[in-house]
Amino acid sequence: MKDGPNADRVLNELLVKLFKNIVEIEEKYLITPEFKEISVNDMHIIEAVGRGEPKSMSAVARLMSVTTGTLTKSMDGLSEKGYIVRERGKKDKRVVFASLTEKGRQAYAHHASFHRKMIERVKGKLNEQETTVLIYALAKLNDYFYQIYER
Repeated sequence: MKDGPNADRVLNELLVKLFKNIVEIEEKYLITPEFKEISVNDMHIIEAVGRGEPKSMSAVARLMSVTTGTLTKSMDGLSEKGYIVRERGKKDKRVVFASLTEKGRQAYAHHASFHRKMIERVKGKLNEQETTVLIYALAKLNDYFYQIYER
C-alpha cells in the first residue's frame, strides 16, 4: 500500500485524525479545574518561557513563531493571572524578560507530565525498530512542514 490513491487517502485520513486528536486530547488533559483560566496556547507559552533562566520576550516569541506584539497580549493575561512575571533588563531597559511564578511552574509541570505520558504510551505499543521508524518518519514530516512554513 506504499503508493497509489488508496495509500494517499489512508495517509490523508490518518494525518487529519492525528492532528485533530492531539489537539483535542491535549486540551482535555491540560485544561483541568486547576488550570481552567488558561488556554492550551497559554500552556505552550509557559512551556516556551521554561523553568530556567528568564527569557527575553523576543526569544519566547521566536520559540512560539509569533511576533513580540502578538506575544505581549497573551503575556499580559498570563501575568494578570499570576503565571509569569516580566522584568526589564538591568543592562538594557528596552529588553523585557519573562519568568514563571510558582503557579506557572506548576502549569509547566502539568504540561510536561502530559507529554511524558503521551510518549510512554506511544512507545509502549511499539518495539525498538518501530520506534526508530516512527522517529524517522515524524522527523521527515516535521521538516516538510517547517519548509512550508518558512516559505
